[in-house]
Amino acid sequence: MMLGLGSVGLVLLSLAVQSGHGAQDSAVWSREETTERNYYTRYHNMSEITAWMEQMKRENPDVVSSMVYGQTYERRNITLLKIGLSSTGRKKAIWMDCGIHAREWIAPAFCQYFVKEILRTYKTDTKVNEMMKNLDFYITPVLNVDGYIYSWHNESTRLWRKSRSPGTGGCTCYGTDLNRNFYANWGMVGVSTDCCNLFYCGTKALSESEAWAVTDMLGKMREDILAFLTIHSYGQQLLVPYGHPNISAPNHDELMEVGLGAAKAIKAVHRMDYTVGTSPDILYPFSGSSQDFGRLIGIPLSFTFELRDKGKHGFELPEDQIQPTCEEAYAGAHHIITYAHDKVFYSYAATVTATLWTTLLAAWVSSAILL
Repeated sequence: MMLGLGSVGLVLLSLAVQSGHGAQDSAVWSREETTERNYYTRYHNMSEITAWMEQMKRENPDVVSSMVYGQTYERRNITLLKIGLSSTGRKKAIWMDCGIHAREWIAPAFCQYFVKEILRTYKTDTKVNEMMKNLDFYITPVLNVDGYIYSWHNESTRLWRKSRSPGTGGCTCYGTDLNRNFYANWGMVGVSTDCCNLFYCGTKALSESEAWAVTDMLGKMREDILAFLTIHSYGQQLLVPYGHPNISAPNHDELMEVGLGAAKAIKAVHRMDYTVGTSPDILYPFSGSSQDFGRLIGIPLSFTFELRDKGKHGFELPEDQIQPTCEEAYAGAHHIITYAHDKVFYSYAATVTATLWTTLLAAWVSSAILL
């Protein structure tokens, strides 16, 4: 039985989720009683995250729904939460995905925290409420479901990065780096064609069903998506397109300005410094990323968050850093989303107002001449 994630918390919850082909994804688990606050300061396996998604829908039926938009290689569902206030008109959208790399556990933890915060604040925070009226948030807590489940098996699999599709052409290794598999300068730089390599880009662009699922969704929604945010770790960076050193985004200056504003908002929370720039400038060049694809198809604001830390713990960030990491990252994401929202809705309002005043002025001038 799934108990509410309120003050009573989760009590000896036991759950086993079945994959699409009938095999059990994880063992039955149990925990001592914990409060909602404690829930968001711990990492959670896929069964727990799935149960949490269902709980978010049950507790917030007017604003939260879910959508299965693809399947993994091992036939598990790829599911997002759609969050927003109902509207009779067509709404704009914000995309956020977490867990494209299995070992980056802080990323799904952030997606969960982000959902919690917007649901907690939209009734009392006028800005969040306004954005919930004008925007729908499409949030995928775990994109690389197969890899994430595999990373929970034991200590030897904890640092698994890729998907779980098998190699081809006699290669006996598993997995493709999903963030090298998108149709955005695919295979050009910072990738490997060796299926045993961490940065293996696949046999072709979109060879992986997970990358295809995201591509399909973005293609259907691209006219409405104002910002694309993909959450990773580690490095404390905000990456902007493009990953290829010889290609620049047409709105590079805007991306940098917004990114620097987000980094400032992040630093204001816990004094953590985040570096902003393209990956060739501050990390390393690579192509075929989801961020680059998002910008390539016309989404104006596309960012990769590389969360804490800078290498001391790396992918195994201690649980006592989950909350501060999520708090500061939320401030950065909030800055980007607010900018994206206000640029569209306030600029539109200003344009309408200016047009109205121009029309009224023209009418007044005409009447004055006639008099």
